[in-house]
This record gives sequence, structure tokens and C-alpha cells, in this order.
Amino acid sequence: MPLIAPSILSADFGRLGDEVKAVAAAGADWIHIDVMDGHFVDNLTIGPVVVAGIRDLTTLPLDVHLMIEEPEKYAPRFLEALHRSDGKHAERYVSVHWEVVGSVAGAERAFRIIEQHGARPGIVINPGTAVDGVLPLVERAALILVMSVEPGWGGQPFDESSLPKLRALAEARARCGSSCLLEIDGGISAETAPQRPVSTATAAAQAGADVLVAGSAVFRSKNYTATIAALRGGPE
Repeated sequence: MPLIAPSILSADFGRLGDEVKAVAAAGADWIHIDVMDGHFVDNLTIGPVVVAGIRDLTTLPLDVHLMIEEPEKYAPRFLEALHRSDGKHAERYVSVHWEVVGSVAGAERAFRIIEQHGARPGIVINPGTAVDGVLPLVERAALILVMSVEPGWGGQPFDESSLPKLRALAEARARCGSSCLLEIDGGISAETAPQRPVSTATAAAQAGADVLVAGSAVFRSKNYTATIAALRGGPE
């Protein structure tokens, strides 16, 4: 069964602490944190101070997605914010965009910074980016995130082109025996429709996704527990 990572981008920021605690109690596996700089994507979200606040609210793994133009400059600030003063660190994943680092060598530089701060590195590709460039990173990254919407805003429809990318990554992972996790973000829901008898959550898991990021599907639902169970493939 896939891990479920609710994205706080869709949470009620007026009661963010309560929202994080609520999805944790409802069975979430990770907490996904979207960081946007207003340059790489046309939106601004949260900074290191908010990340530090979330860090102290939960022991769930924290999954920080850096949608920023200068990850090597700013990643250390977020990485420092992930360190708990009591030493009870949750597992931490920090991912940067392939569209920013531009090459395997660029990804390696960012990965080293992330690892020096005790976190696990990930790489992200946008819907319009071919998967070929990141295939060599299956052996090096802890996480590869395939965006199934254009990054920047929640509530967008699912991009079907993400599924063959996941399958290609899963095949590459199997060939080399890597333990790299495959993640998908955008338009993930447990709902079906006449034109889609299989939910996007199920389709993504079948294509090889280990981690499903869901924002609107969770935080706009009336029952977080039932929604998370449904996303995972269990009964509502």
C-alpha cells in the first residue's frame, strides 16, 4: 500500500498546527511541505520559521518540496529549521527541482548539501519535463517526485503523462535494485468517474508510486481518516 503524504498547501493556515495534528491522528504517513519562492513558480508559501513550527508538532516524516530558484543558497535554512532542539528528529526528505539544478552533477551538489544536514535528498520533475534525465539518479536519490500538475497551486486536474514516467522510474529502480522511493503530487484523489473508473490514487500506485501527495483531497474532505484510508486503497 502506498504511503499518504497530505500537503499542507491545502490546509487551513489559520489553524495550521491543528491541521497537522489532525491528519497525523487520521493516519497520514508523512507531512508534505510545499515551499515556493514566487520566482520558480508564481506563488509564495512558507519560510523556515513555519517549517520549524511544523517540525515540533509531529514525529511523522517531513517531506519538504523546494520549488525555488536557488536551492543551494536557501536549502540550508530549511534544513536547519528541520532540526528539533530535543534531538527527536523525524525522518526528513528535502527535494529540489531538476529544472533548476539542470544536470546530474547539479543534483549531486544539492544532494550533498541536504545530506550534510541530516536529511535525505530528492529530485522533482515537472509535467513538461522528460523523465530520461533523472533516470541515472534512481541509484543516488532517496526520493524522486513526479509532478502530475504544474507546480504552484493546488486543485489542478491530474496530468496523465505522469503515469508512464512513474513506470519508467519503477523499471529503472528494479533493474539496479535501488531503494529510491517514487512519489507523485497533483490531482491525487480516491474518487472515480465515468471517464475514469480507476481513481488517480490507484492509477499512480499501480504505475509504481510509493508515496501519494494529496492536498485538496484530504484537507477539503469532511473525514480525514476515511479519506486517507481510501487513498491508501482501504475501505472508507
